[in-house]
Amino acid sequence: MSGVLDVLWEDRDVRFDISPQQMKMRPGEVLIDCLESVEDTKGNNGDRGKLLVTNLRIIWRSLSLPRVNLSVGYNCVINITTRTANSKLRGQTEALYILTKCNNTRFEFIFTNVVPGSPRLFTSVIAVHRAYETSKMYRDLKLRSALIQNKQLRLLPQEQIYDKVNGVWNLSSDQRSIKMRDSKFGLALVIESSQQSGGYVLGFKIDPVEKLQEAVKEINSLHKVYSANPIFGVDYEMEEKPQPLEDLTVEQVQDDVEIEADEHTDAFVAYFADENKRRVRFTNKYNQMDIKKELIIISTSYYRYLKKLNMRYGYVKKYS
Repeated sequence: MSGVLDVLWEDRDVRFDISPQQMKMRPGEVLIDCLESVEDTKGNNGDRGKLLVTNLRIIWRSLSLPRVNLSVGYNCVINITTRTANSKLRGQTEALYILTKCNNTRFEFIFTNVVPGSPRLFTSVIAVHRAYETSKMYRDLKLRSALIQNKQLRLLPQEQIYDKVNGVWNLSSDQRSIKMRDSKFGLALVIESSQQSGGYVLGFKIDPVEKLQEAVKEINSLHKVYSANPIFGVDYEMEEKPQPLEDLTVEQVQDDVEIEADEHTDAFVAYFADENKRRVRFTNKYNQMDIKKELIIISTSYYRYLKKLNMRYGYVKKYS
């Protein structure tokens, strides 16, 4: 059951140096394109790598050091443009700029196709991201959206109706949480959504109880089947099918190097957008000022201490 309830993070997060397990395709994730020679110009300029385009995210992995990698979810993307960049492998050339926002932090990524004259990097990423943006109904919880047309439910592509249950009362309100334990409506169907979708608790009254139990059983069964191979709605196909990710994955070799426990490295710092860089420099500047201030206070206190000794015992020289 734990696999069914796994939280979907691949399209909603930006992660750096992820493990081989996190790089694997989750159920429903499909590899759409694989570009063999792409440079991470922003953070690893001069390093050739592979760029994997799935229906949920972009994965870049260094060819020389596979543990150096990126996972950029489409839901974090603010803007995708093409601009000129300075690449160590290609010189001054057109590159793909991706601006993202994750946990209130902006990251910027620049990818350069090392193969000259190929627009595939731009066409693949931009087209798949557009397909993702226009299919959010598959992945998000929508309240009061336009679902009915001519008194009929508007079905999404690949969506099917399995059953219709009449005489259902909607007990939900505008609040994100409904405590059905305190409800006067008795036993009810309760559907809890994830925190990513707002943390809603939706309640429905179905009579008689036997009908309610049948509905709960059927919904749980359909949810289990769906979770084993979910449909995320990103419909895009390349003319040339990429190899399966398993064939492209290189086993990571453990380096014979001991890493100090207190040594801290921030792989994501290189990808900060300009405003975050300014914030980091500003913070570091004032942290240094605080340290200097503490040193001055300590020095002053020590001088006063020596001065007292001099006045009391008469053997301490004057300090200036």
